[in-house]
Amino acid sequence: MKIIEAPQKQMLKALRENEYFDDFSEALLREVVEHTHLREYQRGDVMFWEGDPCDGLFVVEQGSAKIFRLSPQGRQYIVRILQEKDTFAEVPTFDGGQNPVNVEALETCRVWVISKEKLHALVMAHPAFAQKVLANFGRMLRGMVQKVSEMAFYQVTHRLARLIAELPQDKSTPHLTQEQLAARLGTVREVVARSIKELERSGAIKVEDRRIQIVDEEIFNQWVQPN
Repeated sequence: MKIIEAPQKQMLKALRENEYFDDFSEALLREVVEHTHLREYQRGDVMFWEGDPCDGLFVVEQGSAKIFRLSPQGRQYIVRILQEKDTFAEVPTFDGGQNPVNVEALETCRVWVISKEKLHALVMAHPAFAQKVLANFGRMLRGMVQKVSEMAFYQVTHRLARLIAELPQDKSTPHLTQEQLAARLGTVREVVARSIKELERSGAIKVEDRRIQIVDEEIFNQWVQPN
């Protein structure tokens, strides 16, 4: 990891485009800039480990990364893939605890880090900002409840179809390996491989250049929303 010198203009633009700060005045944005810096990580670098103290709120400026947890046996479960402009580390930033997850760069990745002390001050001084924080926590909780429900009520093939439906079909987007898909679904690569074959045999998808493509929307939607 290294600290990158960034011009104030670039910092202001990044903050204006973020949902937390998009309605801040110019003066208030400049205050936040004083507590913001840019870090660069290379592929495979861990930004922080579960249990580490929190440095603040992270915003992806460039590249991608993964949020993951590890089981006692070392099995990896990917919670989320982070892309440009995504924010993360909200929970430890605002509750004052340690980081509950691990984050690793999937490629060269630059992230803005905003001081948690400044963010705490903003929550106390600006109710509208505090409401945004609460609203985002609500969305994260709803998303987590949905994931738990899917793991409880849907078979792996159905969950895989639902995950594929969420993934961008843009060929410029880095594809996920079977191991990464398995980690996100809370299963193992062999099970994902069988599920991909099942979706292919049904005519819902095809795999070309190691990328999954939806070829029949009607059949695919039957897997996404099973009776």
